[in-house]
Amino acid sequence: MLIGEYGHNIDAKGRLIIPAKFREDLGDTMMVTRGLDGCLCVYTMEQWKLLYEKLMLLPTTKKEARMYVRMVTSKAAQCELDAQGRILIPASLIQIAHLEKECIITGTGNRVEIWAKNVWEQLNADNADNFEEMAESLTEFL
Repeated sequence: MLIGEYGHNIDAKGRLIIPAKFREDLGDTMMVTRGLDGCLCVYTMEQWKLLYEKLMLLPTTKKEARMYVRMVTSKAAQCELDAQGRILIPASLIQIAHLEKECIITGTGNRVEIWAKNVWEQLNADNADNFEEMAESLTEFL
């Protein structure tokens, strides 16, 4: 179960520790790509295959679908855990997520998200007052 929030620093080479609580579920090899709202998404290889199959079903006749598939797949990178429990995040993904030093790594059920700490804190601040409204609007799905 990928849940929780952890803080770690990304080093100058682009290496980031994956929290020990996530490593067993993610496995030694994982896929990292751009996510929504300014984060990176980390998927198990199994979850990535499921997502990829869904992406391949999107209609190529729709420009938005073509662009979305391009943006997700072109930035996807297979990452391996090193002996210290770190992954090497490609520079293009570091730039997309504005990762500098302090990062927040969150479990969101079927994936992990990597955030620049300041972006994560701002997102939480902007949405804290709407928590109940969000919950109420989603009751039919919960």
